[in-house]
Amino acid sequence: MPISGNPKKIAVDVAQGYQSLTHSSLRQYNSDDLKVLLFNLNLVLREVRGRQVPLEDIEGLKDKNNRLRRLNQAVQLIQSFANLRGIKI
Repeated sequence: MPISGNPKKIAVDVAQGYQSLTHSSLRQYNSDDLKVLLFNLNLVLREVRGRQVPLEDIEGLKDKNNRLRRLNQAVQLIQSFANLRGIKI
């Protein structure tokens, strides 16, 4: 089943914690969809890393770190799912 909607929006939703990816939810995607999703997750990951947060802004730092954590976990999840399925990414 193709990705419904904008893949970058899905990646942003994952970063903000509105959507989470699981092995069960990834079953509906084929290898091309997983590659597109992984590309967009890495794109959003670079954007979040590049954002400068003042060191005095503790809540901003926490938010940035939480977004990075969610995105990294999603990337690792897709890579492990692809390895289990024998998909080259």
